[in-house]
Amino acid sequence: MQAQNFIRDNHAYQDVIPKWHPHYLYFTVFASGMTTLAIELSASRLLGNIYGTSNLVWANIIGLMLVYLTVGYFLGGRWADRSPKYSTFYRIIIWGAFLSGIVPLVARPVLRGAAEAVNDLDAGLAIGSFMGVLVLFSIPVTLLGCVSPFAIRLAIKEAHDAGKTSGTLYAVSTLGSILGTFAPVLLLIPNLGTAKTFLTFSGVLLAIGFLGLFLAEGKKVLRLFWMPPGLILLAALVLSGPTRPAPDGMKLLYERDSAYNLIQIVEDGEGTRYLLLNEGQGYHSQWNPNVQYYRRTWDYFLAAPYFNNAPFTTANVQNICIIGLAGGTIAHQYTDAYGPIPIDGIEIDPTIIEASRQYLDLTMSNLHVMIGDGRYELNRLDKKYSVVGIDAYRVPYVPWHLTTREFFEEVRDHLTENGVVVINVGRTDTDRRLVEAMTQTMLQVFPTVHTMDVPDSFNTILVATRQPTVTENLARNMALIDQSQYPLVFQTLTLAFQTLVPTQTSDVVFTDDHAPVETIIDDMVIDYLLEGNTP
Repeated sequence: MQAQNFIRDNHAYQDVIPKWHPHYLYFTVFASGMTTLAIELSASRLLGNIYGTSNLVWANIIGLMLVYLTVGYFLGGRWADRSPKYSTFYRIIIWGAFLSGIVPLVARPVLRGAAEAVNDLDAGLAIGSFMGVLVLFSIPVTLLGCVSPFAIRLAIKEAHDAGKTSGTLYAVSTLGSILGTFAPVLLLIPNLGTAKTFLTFSGVLLAIGFLGLFLAEGKKVLRLFWMPPGLILLAALVLSGPTRPAPDGMKLLYERDSAYNLIQIVEDGEGTRYLLLNEGQGYHSQWNPNVQYYRRTWDYFLAAPYFNNAPFTTANVQNICIIGLAGGTIAHQYTDAYGPIPIDGIEIDPTIIEASRQYLDLTMSNLHVMIGDGRYELNRLDKKYSVVGIDAYRVPYVPWHLTTREFFEEVRDHLTENGVVVINVGRTDTDRRLVEAMTQTMLQVFPTVHTMDVPDSFNTILVATRQPTVTENLARNMALIDQSQYPLVFQTLTLAFQTLVPTQTSDVVFTDDHAPVETIIDDMVIDYLLEGNTP
């Protein structure tokens, strides 16, 4: 009897719907599944600009999205039983789409404040902003979670078709989710940016919802027609300026979202240009046509080969491979120091290379750029290098697969007999766990590791040599440098010598099977923020 009543009620509502409208229902479910996954992927990009993409960030995003969807499934089924109407269904779609488009527009000023909080080390505001943005997704994602159970309620015509109908709807929704997974990452975010990607998916679903409601209610749909112009107007107001203003005293030259980063290039009053990524904390590259020596992290890469046993001269530096090329500061300095020696630079983000060629003069004829993951691209190379430089680590963005014993074995196989590997590793004033774990891991492959702390920064430089070496080699080889011919090399060796610190290890060894890099980094960042330190 209940089944008969269910079927009778469904037919009563379907009698007033055009015959092709049930097919449109399947299309709507496809678009809803697409939008739901697109929002989740875009949410990670929205928050990743500030908080990184660690497992902790992903766990919060995925976990809360699942909570919202769970609530939506629960409410959607009951909502459908109480009002099994197409008009109700499409109103849910419209409001879910509209509020999805609102999220990045409301989140943008919140995230600007979060970026400043991260830079100022204000733990309360940084964590509060993170959770606040995630809460913004609660209503739209919950509404989208209502779609599948509601659609099943509308689509079932006969009780014996319930399994077939529900299975088909879930399949259609999952197909949409597949498109929503790949389209933002591969197409929309790199070309439109994160906020406009949200708006694109929101706009598509909003249009589908309006057409569906028009089929169900006719001109009554006009009551909600304020939504599209309202969304457009708000977007125009919020998105009119840069995602993040340039630092004080600097001018913004370039800004773009890529598949991997929010990329900005800024210029100070002295004509020096800097590459900023994501939250804008720290410079990822630096370039000035009239300056070669910066007293920053990159200079140390020039000093690395001179830890080899004396006599080691400039003539022994034949080539270099740079993993984490970024804007090419290291490549510029090696070219300035040694002339056009062969340089292979690996960078995962092609948009960084495009921007750097335009604004940071990354146009050296001796530089061969490869776009891709550092480890994969290195293993495609059939060459040996005097130096392999790795500048792909920056807390909290440390790719764990570039920290393992197996990775360093692969690096060693690409070094000449006197080759060295040099790495920039993050730390705090009081927490050297990542540095010590990296040192211990490298010592599983290389006989000697040397350590230098970069002044006025949270960076430590580790140099591992293929041959057993001693720290005194640096001074011995520095004495052999012709200062007039190689002034940049001599300057960097002097800086390196002045900042040597004892090499220390821990009991941690990173392997491909077990590399708790993010656990260490998360602890470091949280401890540092909660201590209320100042930069």
